[in-house]
Parts: sequence; structure tokens; C-alpha cells
Amino acid sequence: MKFNGTLLVVQDLERSKRFYMELMGCKVTEDFGANITFDNAFSLQTLESWSGFIHRAPADVRFAGNDAELYFEGDDFDGFVKKLESWQGLEYVHPVQEHSWGQRGVRFYDPDRHVIEVGESMRDVCLRFRAQGMTNAQVAARMDVDAAYVARWLAEDFA
Repeated sequence: MKFNGTLLVVQDLERSKRFYMELMGCKVTEDFGANITFDNAFSLQTLESWSGFIHRAPADVRFAGNDAELYFEGDDFDGFVKKLESWQGLEYVHPVQEHSWGQRGVRFYDPDRHVIEVGESMRDVCLRFRAQGMTNAQVAARMDVDAAYVARWLAEDFA
């Protein structure tokens, strides 16, 4: 068996499509009308069609569960944060925070209150620490990872 992706039920497909395309940079690979698939293996499904698939009334579908998230990483975290700040009506779960391992991240809601997290790429975390004068061993210690991970993440910069 192979996992093929995640599906989010949405109340307004066009609004959600715009959110994921314009803010998150996702590209539609398939558009079936009531269901669209993005290039990073997740799909949006209209509430009406979903409720029919599961044989439940639309009122039985709950939004804003705060029990899962879609996780994205990007190479220009600071640029993305500026883009977020200009997105009208965006509701934050929490502002930018730095985790104990040094990666910065932000969580916010999509139009249907699904939790979205965007994190700084691990390569960029390593590069930021290196720019502060840390050696690879010091970066590994700061991030609480094996030095091989740091070497691999830094090598991605030159791939």
C-alpha cells in the first residue's frame, strides 16, 4: 500500500484555491471541479461532494479542529513572513517563533481554519548559524542533531 496524499475539505473551493496558489505558491496539477490536486500531494474537496462521499450531512463535518497541520518549508522564510503580513484577513495560530533546535516557524489558519505551518528550511538554519561563525560541529550541537545531518543539509546548498 502506498500513501498518496492528504485531502482537505473546504467550504469555498475558489477561495481556498486562491489561498494555496497565491500565498503558498502551490500549483494545481489536476482540476476535477469539486476536487483539485496540488503539486505537493494534497487536494481540496468541496464540502458538498465530501459529505456525499461519506454519507453525512454537511453540518456533520467539523472545521477548526486544531488537531493536524499541513507543513511547508521555504528557502526565503523572511520573505514569506513579509508576504504573510500583507495577506488580508490572515489569522495566526502563533507568530514567528524559534524552536529549541533553532528553526524558525509560523503557524496560521487557511480560510477553513486548517492549521498551516511554514518553517525555515533546515539548510537555511544551518547557513544562518554558519554565518554567525559556528563550525559544523557547533551547528550540530546547537540543533541537537548528528553532524552528518548538518553536512547533508549544507551540501544541498551546492547541489
